[in-house]
This record gives sequence, C-alpha cells and structure tokens, in this order.
Amino acid sequence: MGIATIGVDLAKRVFAVHGVDRQGNTVLKRTLRRDQMVPFFTKLSSCTVAMEACGSAHYWARKLQSLHHQVKLIAPQFVKPYVKGNKHDAADAAAICEAASRPSMRFVSVKSEVSQAVLALHRVRSGFVKARTAQANQLRGLLAEFGFTAPLGVKALIDEVKCAMADEGNGLPPLMRTLTQRLLSHLLVLDRQVQEIDLQLRTIAKDSEVCRRLEEVPGIGPITSTALIASVGDCIHQFKNGRQLAAFLGLVPKQCSSGGKERLQGISKRGDVYLRQLLVHGARAVLGHTLRKPERAGSWLSRLAARRNTNIAAIAQANKMARVVWAMLTRKEGFRSDTATVLASNIGPA
Repeated sequence: MGIATIGVDLAKRVFAVHGVDRQGNTVLKRTLRRDQMVPFFTKLSSCTVAMEACGSAHYWARKLQSLHHQVKLIAPQFVKPYVKGNKHDAADAAAICEAASRPSMRFVSVKSEVSQAVLALHRVRSGFVKARTAQANQLRGLLAEFGFTAPLGVKALIDEVKCAMADEGNGLPPLMRTLTQRLLSHLLVLDRQVQEIDLQLRTIAKDSEVCRRLEEVPGIGPITSTALIASVGDCIHQFKNGRQLAAFLGLVPKQCSSGGKERLQGISKRGDVYLRQLLVHGARAVLGHTLRKPERAGSWLSRLAARRNTNIAAIAQANKMARVVWAMLTRKEGFRSDTATVLASNIGPA
C-alpha cells in the first residue's frame, strides 16, 4: 500500500487507524481490536506511527518500536487543531496523522519501563501524602470540637492523639474515643506507606550515579533527583539550552506581546506540574536558608528577595536549578557553584 505515516487513536479495546502515503494521500482507514494490533503492525513494513501521548501510549510505543517502526508521540493539545468536523475516533486518527507530518511539530520522548515505574512510585507517593494530609486535617478538626488541639505537623498530631487516647480521664466520649482510634490507625497506615516509598526512592537515588550528582545542587534531594531523571533524563538532549528546560517546566514568564511591545506576565505553569512543584519547594528551602545566613546577605538571591518579594525570588531560584540540571545532565559533570552563579546572573526578574 505504500504507507508512510499511520495515525493511531488509542483506546481500551478498539483502535482507529489512519494511514497516508508519502504524498499525503489516504491509503488506509480501519479499526483494530486490541488483539489485532500487534499482528497488523508486524505485517507492515517499517513506517512512522503517530499517537497521542495519553494513557498506554508509552506501552504501545515501546511495543511498536520493537517491531521496527518509528514512533512519534504528540501532546493531545497539539492534535486538537487538526480535527476536522465532528469528533470521533476516525477523525482523531486522521488528525494525529496530519499533525505528525507538520515540520514544526514537537514530540514527546518515549519513556522506558524503568522510568515509568519510578514515576508510578512518585504518583502513588503523592496520592498517599494527599490522603495523609486529608486524614490528619479531619482528625484534627473532629478533636477540636472536644477541646483537643495539636501542634502543626503529622508527627506532632500522632503523638498528641496517642497521649489523648492513653488518658482515660480526659472526658472524651467512648464513641468518639473508638472513632479516634480508627482514624489514628488509618493515619498511621498512610504515614507508614509514605515512609516506605521514601525509603525506596532514597535507595534508587543512592544506586544511581546521576541522581547522586544532582543531589549536589542545593534544593535537590532524592525525591526530586529521581523524578527529574525519570521524566527528562532520557530526553535531555532535546532541549537546546537550560532555558528550554525551564520553559518546559513552566518556570518562565508567560508572554502577551503585540505590536512590537513585549508584555511579560506571571510564570506560564506549563509542563509537568509535579516536577515544577518539587523544584519550587526546593527553591523555597534554599531561599529560607539564604535569608537566615547573614554572610549571604549580598548574594543575588538575597538581593532579588529584597528588591522584589520572596515568591519571585523562589521562582527565580527554581529556574536557576532547572538550568543547572540541564547543564549537569548534558555535560555529564558534577555541580559547580561558579557555573550556578553565571547562570543566575543571566536570569532576570521572574
């Protein structure tokens, strides 16, 4: 059939397939069941297969790459403008095929199984942390109705509740005492799950030479280093410079320019929310440490925080951290404070 590019609309059981030749003429339109996918692409000669970067995309990308096809993953928001007419599976497959042929299109790198497993560990940990916070807040609020208060922090709350449960004469009703024990047991389970995953991530970071190098950067620990390597470690060379990585993470100003006038707004917040969150938290820790040290009063971060505000300074520090990470990964070298200073001097107000 002379198929050059195939667009696949991924699904759970039924997949829409749209193929074109080198001139862009449609030569294939059909649907495939899940068990037909591998036999169908096994019979095809090597071609370009494009898919949206959605659920199960990386699995199918690795499977089709093993069949000697070139796979391109496209972010869904870049496919949407090419959908013609009403939205349905066939139209989506044709739009994916059309988007893949654009010379200016940007593609998503295919993640390995190891990277996906590490990212799954991070997502599960994030869910446990969110559930632990919700459970702690609920327990804290319910006990406040009976006159019990606890300091901030999960550990302090657990210690305070244990003391309250051990005191039989504190006036807590029997029904509430039973309920408190149930909520405390659930909170302890969630806290143990978070600690076990933290230990796994620290072990992964300790066994990785690249993660150990990244942890030399102020504000980056085992959790951030493993997340960075799993997310951008394999595709770091797609970014031409450190600013592109910072822009990919949404740490650069959003533009609304027209008529030759440049108007910069707040940060764009594009890209991976989780990675940006980790970098900003690390940057806030670095900022707090810097402001508490009198000998660092003349540093660029201290001057920026004094000139603007701490939020802008934290984002600027996160931007610098992203640029330093790009330099370390592309050059395969350790952290150098002089390099960080040079990069920081090129970062204007966020």
